Amino acid sequence: MSTVSRDETVSDPEAFAGRRWLMPSAVIHEFDPSAVRPRRTARDWIVDFSCFLLAVLVGIIGAEAAGDNPHLSHSAATLDQLLGALACAAVWLRRRWPLGLAVATIPLGLLSDSAGGACTIALFTLAVHRPFKYVAWVGGINIALVPVAFRMRPDADLPYVVSVVFSVLVIASIIGWGLLVRSKRQLMFSLRDRARRAETEARLRAEQAQRLAREAIAREMHDVLAHRLTLLSVHAGALEFRPDAPQEEVARAAGVIRESAHEALQDLREIIGVLRAGEQDEGGRPQPTLVALDTLVAESREAGMKVVLDSRVTDPAAVPASVGRTAYRIAQEGLTNARKHAPGTEVTVTVSGGPGGGLVVSVCNPAPEGEVPHVPGSGQGLIGLTERATLAGGRLEHGAEADGAFRVQAWLPWP
Repeated sequence: MSTVSRDETVSDPEAFAGRRWLMPSAVIHEFDPSAVRPRRTARDWIVDFSCFLLAVLVGIIGAEAAGDNPHLSHSAATLDQLLGALACAAVWLRRRWPLGLAVATIPLGLLSDSAGGACTIALFTLAVHRPFKYVAWVGGINIALVPVAFRMRPDADLPYVVSVVFSVLVIASIIGWGLLVRSKRQLMFSLRDRARRAETEARLRAEQAQRLAREAIAREMHDVLAHRLTLLSVHAGALEFRPDAPQEEVARAAGVIRESAHEALQDLREIIGVLRAGEQDEGGRPQPTLVALDTLVAESREAGMKVVLDSRVTDPAAVPASVGRTAYRIAQEGLTNARKHAPGTEVTVTVSGGPGGGLVVSVCNPAPEGEVPHVPGSGQGLIGLTERATLAGGRLEHGAEADGAFRVQAWLPWP
């Protein structure tokens, strides 16, 4: 059973607004355990008063029968009536102490015919409000004492065997009725708990889906910002190492730095806004797909990279949006890695495939010349790309080839 914190517990009494008086106080207390001792509802007062009247009616009948019984003396009949009145008054305690009342009525039922109604009501209350083990003990003792009671005070109208059998059947029926009421309440409680668990599990699934979406956004942020910041680094490095460059090249590099910084800030602002809101902004900029691959390659060429694009897809717009986005991010991360780890080399981006056969994206660059400084955090982008391709239903492979070239190749499903 799932654990629900107290703050997450549904305020069940509010669910009974307008009809609480129809519900037993024990049921309301089960749905609202914060109440130490639930008060009687209107239904409880009606039921308790009816039980009291029934106990009094049976007591009057029993008192008359005791007064007319030739086997009982006048003092015994008077004691019978007094014990019956005491048992009827004790019926009002049945909700607070059902077990204690049922145990107390055992000797009363043995000594008084007038207490028969109160004893029956106490046994019924015990069967409704307490587990079966208590009902079995108290009910068994009552049934065992029936023969003794009729031996002590024989019935004036019925034979001994008939009186014993009839009383045993009445006790068994009362116990069965009380157990039926208790089982119906337990079924209602179990259904309520099941609904509460279902609500809790649905909320947890929603929170998990939201968390996974936010992780996907974080990976998206890494891919986008890594590309933008790499462009910034390349152009800033060019300006640092070529201070005597022509004015046109300096202006062009400064323009690329300004545009890349603006794009990076805009991407970061949108992603942080999505993370704060907990949901994606449908009014934001459209995510790039395979159609935008030419623009990505052009940006990389403007940054000074040597990029060869070999696109064998006749209609990039026909590629499904989710597959196109994944292919674009793979090509983007491949170009970013080549710019970091193999500067100055020629990078080949190959895209091929068609409907039914899948889409293949490959980014390959030869080994760099000379030593390349180590870049902190290397390998995180490839881990994210592998997970992205797997989530899309495809696969991704990366590594060095025999001639020293490094290749990132992915296959994505294209229905």
